[in-house]
Amino acid sequence: MIGDYRFGSMEIAGTTYQADLKIVNGKVIPQWWRKEGHKVYVDDILDILEAQPAVLVVGRGKPGLMKPSNDVRRLCMEKGIQLIDEPTDDAVRTFNELAKAGKKVAGAFHLTC
Repeated sequence: MIGDYRFGSMEIAGTTYQADLKIVNGKVIPQWWRKEGHKVYVDDILDILEAQPAVLVVGRGKPGLMKPSNDVRRLCMEKGIQLIDEPTDDAVRTFNELAKAGKKVAGAFHLTC
């Protein structure tokens, strides 16, 4: 569960992260770098796709500038992974609600813009 999110900072299980991150199978993958800053491509989330979550929550940043590519949307649909992309404030709430409900959920979070 994600404890707190503020622009540029996210707290998970008592540890504060100050760079984009992923959560895969309950494990935090810090320092998440993408091919392109505000776009998520399939290569950027291969570990998530391999884990086959029921839901992938993408936090698009505070104002929501980062977006999944059409290939990510298509592949998630083909694999039966529900894709939810929202500004990070909303994505944190969604991720926590799904995790609390026992869903197999993965997250990919942009912490700034």
